[in-house]
Amino acid sequence: MQKDDPINVLGTRLEPCSFMPVTGFFRDGHCNTCAEDRGSHTVCVELTAEFLAFSKYVGNDLSTPRPEFRFAGLKPGDRWCLCAARFLQAHDEGCAPKVNLAATHARALEVVPLDVLQDSAIEPPAG
Repeated sequence: MQKDDPINVLGTRLEPCSFMPVTGFFRDGHCNTCAEDRGSHTVCVELTAEFLAFSKYVGNDLSTPRPEFRFAGLKPGDRWCLCAARFLQAHDEGCAPKVNLAATHARALEVVPLDVLQDSAIEPPAG
């Protein structure tokens, strides 16, 4: 699989999202993506209890450990490369987690408008 260029939504080099827990479509700690990443795991978020409950409710339980997949489960405060469509859905439902713009891949913009990402930014962009 050929990774897309590691560029973030700000137009600069993609920064890491999380190594503990390790995240990303490639499990490389970055929200890198490629054509095979059908879910577009491109939005680096800081998880909240509210979002984890929402995700479980809509059928994607991220908090329950799944040892058979070497997945310890996520908890509030963890950073994770989230599917762009799930982020947008959570935003529309009023429970979007905070976003690390520097660690969010530019391909997220194919699904989520930049102003929506900026509204949920951990730190507002400079300027």
